[in-house]
Amino acid sequence: MAELIFTEDPEDPRLDDFRDLSTADRRPDRPGGRGLVIAEGTVVVERMLASRYPVRALLGVERRVRDLDLSGVDAPAYVTSAETMASVVGFHLNRGVLAVADRPAPPVVSEIIAGAQVLAVLEGVGDHENLGSIFRNASALGVDGVLLGPGCSDPLYRRSVRVSMGHVLRVPFAPLDGWPEGLNLLRESGFTVAALTPRPGSVPLRGLREKVGERVALMLGAEGPGLTAEAITAADLAVRIEMVAGVDSLNVATAAAVAFHEVAATR
Repeated sequence: MAELIFTEDPEDPRLDDFRDLSTADRRPDRPGGRGLVIAEGTVVVERMLASRYPVRALLGVERRVRDLDLSGVDAPAYVTSAETMASVVGFHLNRGVLAVADRPAPPVVSEIIAGAQVLAVLEGVGDHENLGSIFRNASALGVDGVLLGPGCSDPLYRRSVRVSMGHVLRVPFAPLDGWPEGLNLLRESGFTVAALTPRPGSVPLRGLREKVGERVALMLGAEGPGLTAEAITAADLAVRIEMVAGVDSLNVATAAAVAFHEVAATR
């Protein structure tokens, strides 16, 4: 079980993994970042503790730390006041507890494909909150994995982990090398690649499961511009979410939820 260590020294070097989290160099996707994965709040921390991510340490106020099931956790749990915690972290944390973990090697794309029926493939999703929401939707609606094309943000940035409610730690993901040629790996494994786009000529998403095989890869693009023409051309078909007149698109995370429900949750 994790050892509880009480400290009120904001300069305690043992807390350095949690220091100044709002600064850019703590982002794992930026040069100089340390690649650490941060979980915020009881629910997200518990999901980290149950994940394959090796936890280095915890930090929180006593009540929140004691709310956690720390049996089997081989990492120190630092207990401090809200004021000291805010001084270390760099901002006041309402959720009252953090955990930090090392980043394991990502799964191999072929491993994700092998065990999947429904996958999400993302291109240019650079907004961390949209990315986190997509992972939360994927976990809730039965998507087996996420493949990241060019222009996507790091799913393990602190904001993405928080918005995903920790589900980014559960849904396997990996970068898809070669774009869009890498989509051929999916076809070779029996996937139909469906590009979500409102462009003319796209077919309705509803009933897609009945129109294609058992294995489907849903491709979504950036908020605003959507998928590139190159990506849409490389797909097997273009599909659209039917909407009332005067509305041409949805937020990418919302569109993902609709598509995931249609294709994955009903299988």
